[in-house]
Amino acid sequence: MSRVPLEIHPGAVVHPDAKLGPGVTVGPYAVIGEHVVIGAGTTIGPHAVIEGWTEIGQECRIAQFACIGGPPQHLEYRGEETRVVIGNRNVIREFVTIHRGTVRGGARTVIGDDNYLMAYAHVAHDCEVGNHVIMANCASLAGHILIEDYAVLGGLAGIHQFARIGAHALVGACSGVSQDVPPYVHATGNRATPHGLNTVGLKRHGFSEETLRTLKQAYKLLYRSGLTLQEALDQIQQQLRGPEVEHFVAFIKASERGVVR
Repeated sequence: MSRVPLEIHPGAVVHPDAKLGPGVTVGPYAVIGEHVVIGAGTTIGPHAVIEGWTEIGQECRIAQFACIGGPPQHLEYRGEETRVVIGNRNVIREFVTIHRGTVRGGARTVIGDDNYLMAYAHVAHDCEVGNHVIMANCASLAGHILIEDYAVLGGLAGIHQFARIGAHALVGACSGVSQDVPPYVHATGNRATPHGLNTVGLKRHGFSEETLRTLKQAYKLLYRSGLTLQEALDQIQQQLRGPEVEHFVAFIKASERGVVR
């Protein structure tokens, strides 16, 4: 077991039953509640508040004034034991708020690994955020939202409850998203509409030229062919191959709110 000592500032308030791993650093005036579990090497900044039944993984960086594990902003919440579960190596900047789940929504708000939540971002109850997601300043998630891996949300973007953002999708700044954004797609505006693929992001993450061409064909069939949604999906499945196409189609077929069109 690691012998790296804790570094808890004498001005911090840490409940004696909170579980802090080796090498955790807690800044002045931070408040850590009774049921909190924090993994090894995580840093908690000054004045941060971590409460409720909250689990934070290893090597995360929680900035000053972040508030994690507060009760959900839900009129039916009655103090039930619901959770926030956060993975490893996340960066959570100033004034970010992350709320616990609700019983009706599965009782868990979940954030994966290697995400970057910029100042004032908000993750509401029962959301599921994948890995390597970027939420720019003031991006906000209402309840019950799914954000898949490598998605990027621009500053001041607002996502409607129960909507989904697909893998490697890009939501532009100041967008209002009321329907699902398919994987790999760039959507922007209020209400958000598709504006092509997230080509720059896909290239940055090593997608081959062949894969990009295939995804562009899928995008054209969905959005520029004049076909109905079902007809477009049928054509995509008949004409195109690859795991990215399969995920693109499966995501759209699973949509309950409909996709941006």
